[in-house]
Amino acid sequence: MAAKKSEEPAEGGPPRGGMKKKLILLGLPLVLAGIGAGLWFGGILPGMLGLHSTEQGALVRAEPMPAPRQPVFVAMPDITANLNAPGRRAFIRLKSQMEVSGAQDAAMLQAAMPRLVDLFTTYLREIRPEELRGSVGTHRLREELIARANIAAAPARITDVLFTEILVQ
Repeated sequence: MAAKKSEEPAEGGPPRGGMKKKLILLGLPLVLAGIGAGLWFGGILPGMLGLHSTEQGALVRAEPMPAPRQPVFVAMPDITANLNAPGRRAFIRLKSQMEVSGAQDAAMLQAAMPRLVDLFTTYLREIRPEELRGSVGTHRLREELIARANIAAAPARITDVLFTEILVQ
């Protein structure tokens, strides 16, 4: 007699459809979470839930953009200082302009000009000529001068130092 294949698995083995059910039960929440995240970050779900008010969006668009402030440039006096070079003579001649965000900051900067010149000269006397070489040296000098200027002219805010001439000899 021929052996008859039964539809039921043997007693010790797993059921046939059990693996597929586990995969569906584990994969379905991941798929739903992915769809939900896509709808949320796509802006569809917040709109459906009423989290975005169309009136608020209309108000934001109706407000005019504020005009960007035009920077104001304040010329610094020429500074000539000896550099820190033991055993030889080295000096720097610096011509620069300060960039501030408005006329009020420019007035505060002009009032603090003697203090700025003193701070800049004192700082320049401590620099070695090797520290000013290349664009890295110029960038470092600019950052140091901006930091010192912001301290001396506070509450005015200096946004940049523009060099018109740097001579190191």
